[in-house]
Amino acid sequence: MRILIATAGSRGDVAPYTGLGAELARAGHEVTLAATEGFASLAHGAGLGFRRLPGDPRARGGADGRGEREDAGGRRGSGGGGGRQGRGEVRDRRGPGGAGGRRELMRTAAAFVTELGRGFAEAVADGTELLLLSATTAQLGWHLSEATGIPGLGVYLQPTAPTGDFPPVVMGTRSLGRAGNRAAGRFALRMADRVYEPAIGDLRRRLGLPPLSAAAMRRRRERENWPVLHGFSTALVPRPADWRTGLEVAGTFWPHVGPEERLPADLEDFLRTGPRPVLVGFGSMASAEGERLSEIAVQALRRAGLRGILQSGAAGLAADGDDVFTVGEVPHALLFPRLAAVVHHAGAGTTAAALRAGVPAVAVPVTADQPFWAARLASLGAAPEPVPLRALTVERLAAALDLVTSRQAYSTAAARAARRMSGEDGAQLVLRTIERAAAGHRGAPA
Repeated sequence: MRILIATAGSRGDVAPYTGLGAELARAGHEVTLAATEGFASLAHGAGLGFRRLPGDPRARGGADGRGEREDAGGRRGSGGGGGRQGRGEVRDRRGPGGAGGRRELMRTAAAFVTELGRGFAEAVADGTELLLLSATTAQLGWHLSEATGIPGLGVYLQPTAPTGDFPPVVMGTRSLGRAGNRAAGRFALRMADRVYEPAIGDLRRRLGLPPLSAAAMRRRRERENWPVLHGFSTALVPRPADWRTGLEVAGTFWPHVGPEERLPADLEDFLRTGPRPVLVGFGSMASAEGERLSEIAVQALRRAGLRGILQSGAAGLAADGDDVFTVGEVPHALLFPRLAAVVHHAGAGTTAAALRAGVPAVAVPVTADQPFWAARLASLGAAPEPVPLRALTVERLAAALDLVTSRQAYSTAAARAARRMSGEDGAQLVLRTIERAAAGHRGAPA
């Protein structure tokens, strides 16, 4: 079967689908990944085809307000660890804390989605037989399915359907009660409809379809019980009992790691020459905060008596010294099991990777769904209470590091979650669903 996986956003929105695609390809399917500029190497490295989607999440902030920067290779950096500003609080300029921040998030998301929609149809090659759609691309893919007859299946990385169990993942972590959480979930979907409305109107005109609002199409798909397999673990989010039929939690979709991949030799040397270090990295977050964040990280590590690895990411973290090492993009699956703890921004993928490795975490969420995943880690006992990036100081980070590395309870909770995750295989569940549909069984995606 010729399968197109369509996603858009930052690296964390794309990399998980490389592992899913590779699993489908091993089963004999022809798989192409459609994503925004800069991810062709990820696709090709997993043995997948690649189709470019329009839109630049690095400039726009992505459909979820996040930026993106790819940085490959492992190396020592310089600067950042011994600079002038030894203390102080990081000010998060991109967080969604106030109404103004939420409005800006909506504006950047709408601009990105509008640009994405302009070339979405062209990214689907002739002969495509199945669309696998992320939460970012599903609202566009539904209209393409209507026009072409190509069936689709949702493969989401976040829970988006309303539930009484928790509020929408982009609207904070405070529960509003079961009825309030469901109402807030419906409100969040209406806000998403508003973001997609201009792009959908344009796309339907291009496809020769009659006008139909984003909300009307969403309600149609809900009535049809359009299937969505969620690529996260039940260890983090058990399936809500009040979800409609067709919504399932499959298990994490892991980024592809080739059998030949190894950690850089100088990183291996650092790992071997002392106690397990702590990794500090903020992924695609905190652009232009590198100097200050590096200072805070290094001073906190030293105050806690720990060795550290700084992962440069979009922030450009870097430091130099015998007790600290700077690295670019390396596979989490190879590095995390060799760490004492991970300080991260609580993106869905990094959160899951630390848990799978059985490693405790210090979550430093910035925006979008990150506070949700950070709160989930704390509720499991695998991390202390999150420290939002805007409130991060040397003192708070050092105290959190001392907690997670000195109290066995955090490692025990992470190991317990890792055992549960080991029994899940999200990619295999997607494969079985596709093959049942291809054989004509009930529940075929449409």
